[in-house]
Amino acid sequence: MSGAEEGSHPTEPYPRDLGSEHPTVPLPPQAAGSPAPGAASGAGLPPRPPLPSAPVAVPPPRRRARWPWALGIVVVVLAALVVGGEFVARAVVAQQIRSQVITALKLPADQQLDVNVGGIVLPQLVAGRLDDVRLSSKSVAIGPITSAVDVDATGVPIRGGALGSARGSFRIGADQLEKAITAAAGSTPIDAVTLDGKDVRATGSVKLFGATVPLALALTPGAEGGELTFTPTSATVGAMTLDASDTSSPFAGVLKPLFATQKLCIADRLPAGVHLSGLRVDGDALVATFSADSAITTDPALLENGSCAGK
Repeated sequence: MSGAEEGSHPTEPYPRDLGSEHPTVPLPPQAAGSPAPGAASGAGLPPRPPLPSAPVAVPPPRRRARWPWALGIVVVVLAALVVGGEFVARAVVAQQIRSQVITALKLPADQQLDVNVGGIVLPQLVAGRLDDVRLSSKSVAIGPITSAVDVDATGVPIRGGALGSARGSFRIGADQLEKAITAAAGSTPIDAVTLDGKDVRATGSVKLFGATVPLALALTPGAEGGELTFTPTSATVGAMTLDASDTSSPFAGVLKPLFATQKLCIADRLPAGVHLSGLRVDGDALVATFSADSAITTDPALLENGSCAGK
């Protein structure tokens, strides 16, 4: 089938004899170094890379998953909310405890009282009980003396119920010792009070056979019921020292009243549910320890002041 039949341009045959009208012009001679006839016009150029036989499929760029970033942001926001809620809850709980303690103990409204709630507060609020609460004040008036107070309470109920436990101490500084001892000594003239090891040393004067002689008492502190006690263990009158058990001295009968235990009642200044448990010398101060009845949070009568024996 010819090219004309296929729809392409037909090929005309080259005439064999063109005659003299169309002479054949010979080609010029080939110069040295010239490419041979029929050589490609691009000879001497670098070869072209082969064309791909088929288009190469290029995968689209992969998109990173965004959910880890979103999850991280959510976690950070939740953590910030929890931390902020914890600070707010801690401040509110501390303020509420301070207000209730001042009201229950009938303390001045401007009483300095620090409240510290241990642990993470939010779970404790859900549980309805605070694990550990510490109360402290640098100055609280207890009868004739002023002392620093520290209390450590555990299992503090939020929505009613008995208290787990509460223990604390009064710290009577050196500037308050003389007031405490003088109040306890009653008619015994006391001029100064100092601490001597585990004992308290009180000095003053006493009349003996019409003469005024120097007096020094060695006192052992203690607590009994709602009273602070000071028990003389020895007395020095002038140059003579007697023990409480010495009955052989001719002055034993005269000096016997000096060896009576002196008591300072503070039960009427404390809630009936608070019980003194001891009094000791600690460095430069007297420390009275106490505990609270577990029912003090459920029985209003235990929040009322107690009473002294004989009053």
